[in-house]
Amino acid sequence: MNLKIKLIFALIIASAFSASAQQIVGTVWSKEKANNWYKQYAWMTGADYLPASAINQLEMWQADTFDPKAIDKELGWAEAIGFNTLRVYLHSEAYRQDPSGFKKRMEEFLRIASSHKIYTLFVFFDDCWNKTFTAGKQPEPKTGIHNSGWAQDPGDPASKDSTQFPALEKYVKDVMTHFKDDKRILLWDLYNEPGNSDKLETSLPLLTKVFTWARQVNPSQPISVGVWRWDFEKLNAFQILNSDVITYHNYEEPSLHLRTIQMLKMHGRPLICTEYMARTNNSRFANILPMLKEHKIGAINWGFVAGKSNTIYAWKTPLPDGSEPVEWFHDIFKKDGTPYRQDEVDLIKKLNKK
Repeated sequence: MNLKIKLIFALIIASAFSASAQQIVGTVWSKEKANNWYKQYAWMTGADYLPASAINQLEMWQADTFDPKAIDKELGWAEAIGFNTLRVYLHSEAYRQDPSGFKKRMEEFLRIASSHKIYTLFVFFDDCWNKTFTAGKQPEPKTGIHNSGWAQDPGDPASKDSTQFPALEKYVKDVMTHFKDDKRILLWDLYNEPGNSDKLETSLPLLTKVFTWARQVNPSQPISVGVWRWDFEKLNAFQILNSDVITYHNYEEPSLHLRTIQMLKMHGRPLICTEYMARTNNSRFANILPMLKEHKIGAINWGFVAGKSNTIYAWKTPLPDGSEPVEWFHDIFKKDGTPYRQDEVDLIKKLNKK
């Protein structure tokens, strides 16, 4: 067992045993309830989805740029390869501008997704990428830079500012109450990668609050926050202890990903990988997707269609001339619906029995 694997093992064990010292918010589903819920569904397979025409969550959800025709077209491609699950980020600023219209656009998205036999997993908050954002017209992509316009939610320092929490509570509770019994929603992912962007444990108060708000609503769907960085012991313990099902991110090669699976299984709850597949990290459809299916783990890769997000470029490898990278980092389809790699699409379809 190499040093990195030993470290991962030690940290997950530490999280498991330190959980008793962490705060339990509300009533977490029993393991039996969580596993019975999971058994209702076919193997969950899909992608984190952003339309090609949107640079970020605001451009996706604001009234002026919400594009149901493009969404319908692109979700048709997802259906054609057998995807049945999409993970989709919301944004509190789009809600703040127009709460009623925002919920109507969510309804429209769910209608489109359901017409393509796809369940939706919605994400509320996010600590990744740009600290601030502006309502209205969104910036154009920066040439050759991965996710140049993606916006944190609620941003920095807003995520650390408790005076902002009442407005965020209204947002979460209103949206979740409206959709709490909607069978088209698979799961609520309350907070993407808490502690990212050097926020560390300063995200814990908002993380605690969003679990509290969700438990007060008590939706029929499960709630979760994915573990993603193994040295965030306090955050990991809190997330695992309070999640109905365990979600996680892993962009590593197969042997390390497998070790993560084996160790997360100790918690006895269903597992869904809500981010994987970074080709130049050797996290690929060919070597990860079959493994996830074998272990009956939900498989949601980052990236679906190449577009304004620029996620064909690697996190830390910009191409200032905007040329196509030798190998795409994320994404499956080109803007016109042509597969980036036909062999990958063929494998996805085969595993999904399409």
